[in-house]
Amino acid sequence: MSKAEKYRIYLLLVFVMLSWGFNVIATKIIVSSFPTITITSIRVFTAALSVFIILSFLNKVRLPSKKELRYILIAGFFNVVCHHYFLSIGLSQTSASNGGLILGLSPILTTIVAFLFLKNKITFVKFLGILLGFTGVTFIVVIGSGGGISSISFGDIYVFLSIFTQAFSFVLIKKISNSLDPRLMTGYMLLFGSIILFIIGLFKEPGGLEGIPHASFDFWMIFLASAVISTALGHMIYNSAIGKVGVTESAIFINLNPFFALIGAVLFLDEKISSTQLIGFLFILFGVLFGSGALEEYLHQLKLKKKHVFIDKAKNV
Repeated sequence: MSKAEKYRIYLLLVFVMLSWGFNVIATKIIVSSFPTITITSIRVFTAALSVFIILSFLNKVRLPSKKELRYILIAGFFNVVCHHYFLSIGLSQTSASNGGLILGLSPILTTIVAFLFLKNKITFVKFLGILLGFTGVTFIVVIGSGGGISSISFGDIYVFLSIFTQAFSFVLIKKISNSLDPRLMTGYMLLFGSIILFIIGLFKEPGGLEGIPHASFDFWMIFLASAVISTALGHMIYNSAIGKVGVTESAIFINLNPFFALIGAVLFLDEKISSTQLIGFLFILFGVLFGSGALEEYLHQLKLKKKHVFIDKAKNV
């Protein structure tokens, strides 16, 4: 892969993090307006349709093989059903700023899952990063909520579960990416997940569809932006990046997610950012840089660059 193509992927990942950070705000508004699971299933189904429409123009739509279907069903269960179920419930019970900060742990959890299932090594620096990341969440969830375990918000726990299940799905996406286009896999996962979520909603939220057709114009604009831009395009781009540059390297960019979520919470929901949240954010930020391998990769590239410069100078002598 050329440097130009890699930088293009990096720019797209920054765009995805911006959309995902603001999507925390959009999701908070959406699940606060209507029954949580039902409206989430409709949003995910809209995202699935958007993916298939886009891929049909690119002639990328095909039926999956039996092996691919197994991965789609398993990854879709964790990436869509569990992730969106826990996230939507969690954001209905905690603040958008708290939710966005906890979502920033995703790269660290991805590193842990990659170690367990892909046999990726965890160095001392990565282990230190994992400790820093979880220390940051402790600041936000325990200290920020009053300083005791009994005061922990169930919403915060649900948000944490949402990123843990999503991190597991990233490993499955990487394993099948050589066979099935990750963008097409995204469409099938969203379609499968939306159907399961809708069925869950029928049991847990009877009458959940009532009132949805009468939502305001502003609500539908937020809904469509969340479904089409953040969920459809965002997951298509991110899952495609996993297939091209890997699980860990893609996960590095998720440290931008809580930053954009904090900005969105202040701008659109008038939430106040506390000093405890800022301290927690810094711990998570450094935890991600250490734990995801970003710092080690940067130092390695710097070392290689210095080595090449030394060799070039030696040749010219």
